[in-house]
Parts: sequence; C-alpha cells; structure tokens
Amino acid sequence: MNRQAFLDHYLVDRRQTDSSKWDGMKEKFGEEDLLPMWIADMEFKTCDAITAALTGRCKHGVFGYSMVPESYYKAYSDWMDQRYSFPLKKDWVRFSTGCVTGIAWMIHAYTQPGDACMILTPVYYPFHNVVTNNNRRLVTVDLHYEHGYFTMDYEAIEKTIIENDVKMFVQCSPHNPAGRVWDEEELDQVLAICEKHHVLVVSDEIHQDLVIADKKFIPAAAVSNGRYRDIIVTLSSASKTFNLATLLHSHIIITNDELRARYDQFASGLNRTEVSIMGMLATQAGYEAGSEWLSHVLDTIRDNYIYLKEILNQELPEVTVCELEGTYLAFLDMRGYLSPDEVQHFIQKQCHLAVDYGEWFGANFKGFIRLNLATDPKFVRQAAEIIIEMIKNKKNS
Repeated sequence: MNRQAFLDHYLVDRRQTDSSKWDGMKEKFGEEDLLPMWIADMEFKTCDAITAALTGRCKHGVFGYSMVPESYYKAYSDWMDQRYSFPLKKDWVRFSTGCVTGIAWMIHAYTQPGDACMILTPVYYPFHNVVTNNNRRLVTVDLHYEHGYFTMDYEAIEKTIIENDVKMFVQCSPHNPAGRVWDEEELDQVLAICEKHHVLVVSDEIHQDLVIADKKFIPAAAVSNGRYRDIIVTLSSASKTFNLATLLHSHIIITNDELRARYDQFASGLNRTEVSIMGMLATQAGYEAGSEWLSHVLDTIRDNYIYLKEILNQELPEVTVCELEGTYLAFLDMRGYLSPDEVQHFIQKQCHLAVDYGEWFGANFKGFIRLNLATDPKFVRQAAEIIIEMIKNKKNS
C-alpha cells in the first residue's frame, strides 16, 4: 500500500461521532468553529486486523468475564523483544484502564499523603493533576530548553530530590510535549540519581512506538542491561500506537518481586477492575498484525512534521518548531512574534485553531503551543498557512 492509498483507506471524518477532539471543542474552548489540532488522538481508523478482531467478538455476542490468554502475553513480549530487545515475562505484567490511572495507582501503592512526587516540565498536564489530586506534593523541574531542543538538567534534578525528599519520579518517555526520545546515556544519568537517593521511578512509556527520528527507544527497565529495574515501574499501552484510547486497556510492568508484591497487595483492596476484553483483543491484534499500518502512520507523521518545520522556518523564521524525535505532537515556540500573554487569543480568535497551550504543561512555557500531527496532511497545511498569514498581517498592521 503506498502513501496515498493508506490515507484514502484510513483517514476518517470524526465529526458528529462524539469525538472529544472534534465534538468537544465547544465545551473545552467555548467555540466549535475551530480546526482541532489539540488532544492526542488520530484521524486514522485503526488497522484492519484490529477492526476484524473486534468485529469477530461482536458477532460472537458475549462480553462476559474473560481470561488473558497465553497468546496475548506472547504477542506483547514478541513486540517488545523485536523492537526494543526487551522480552517480557508474564509474571511481570499487570493491567489497568489507562496510563494516568496507572500513575494514580502507583502513587497510592508506593507513597503516602504529603510525599513529594517529581515531574520534569513541560509535561503532559494530567501528570500534574494526578499528583495533586491524590494529596501528594508536586515538585517540578524544568527541562533545559535551547534552540528548540530539550535536555535534562541533572544538577537541578538531584538538588530538587534532596531538598524535597522526593519519593517518586514520574517520567515521560518519550517525552510529551518536548518530543524527546531519551538517549540511553540520558536515562542512565537520571536513573542513577534516583537510585542513589532511593526514588521510585514510574516511567510512562505510552508513546514508545511513535518514534519518527533515526533513534531507538530504550525502555527504562532495559537501561544499562537492566541495572535499574529494581526501582522502576513501567506503564505502557497500545492505545496511542493504534488509536485505542477508550478501549481502556494498558499495562503495568513490574520486574522486581518486592515491588510487584506491594502493588498486588494494594490492588487486592482497590483495583478490582476486570481486563477489557475489547482492549485486550485489539492490542493483541495490533501487536500481531499492525506493523505495516504503524509504519504508514509514522511516515505520515514524519511528512507532516517536515512540512510544518520547513514552511515555518521559511516563512516565519522566528517561530521555533522544536525537534520532534518521538510522539506525534509538535511543540512550537511562538515568542519570536507574540508575547506569551497574547498567544491564546491570537491562536484561537485570529487563527481559529484549537491547540494545547504551553502553560498547560508547565508554568514557564507560556507562549508555546502543541499541535497534533497524527492527522490529515491537509489540516496541517491549513494550520500552518493560517498561522503564517495572521502573523504576517500582524507584522504589517
């Protein structure tokens, strides 16, 4: 299947389907006549193999209590082994309804009210909320930002851990919205700091399969041949990979026996959720037969990013399009043309775009916007063209 054939087959109009991204704009932004480039899901139908698996179960017609078959664990482990050289043992794997829910469970399983939990900002805003809403103390460290590229500030991280007696580090890898796929050396440094100070690492790796740069994703638990596994809980899901968010199925990977026993004790009293049969079937089908579909999605994201970066570099050189190594979420620094305080009004009222704003991800990133590139290339062109037109009009007025 060539690029255009893929787009013709899988692009779908999501309007009037109760889509949060499209039909939820009125509630979120107060307007509905906007081009939605915000919430992180896709305009692509999931792959045919997943649709077939779900259709088959619907025809069967029974959705009762279900087991996780051995074939599921094999498909998941094979996917992780073939792509990341990290085969999984069945005993390591537990399930939740989503990665943010998983973070909440880890907070309750491993920390106490008032304990400090650290995140690296700018980061996906539910990370902020899941800490504070569970009566833990939110501690933030800004990533170092220079010329559209984010890196970790290890000195600040260690200082913050010591001064705040941090108990848990909630890591985003690959990082949303910074777009970084952390190198193994970077992960080794931050994990070594956490190990030194007895900080548990909860690594949200939901974007692991969405790497568009010439880089390899490294699971935190695989860093330095698994040196840090005893301080790591990994959260992952196929929901971003195959556009399955509301099938409510994700993974908790705990390789350390003691940590896993502590989680199981917590779960025995609170987490009584059954595994989602539809989420399980969809995930297994994706891992078994979704590679070609995913390759086409990644090609489309990469093309959209290259177009966006090139056209804005050419027409608006003071807009910085941050380097996008992983995820499908482009982070743009608009401060070369706009004051931070005017960005929201400009983007929504003049450009008629619905986007995520930098201050949602971290207080010091007002003036940035995040654009979703897992969409029809025509929408990316429309968004770029209207931003260019409106900024040029503003400059000339």
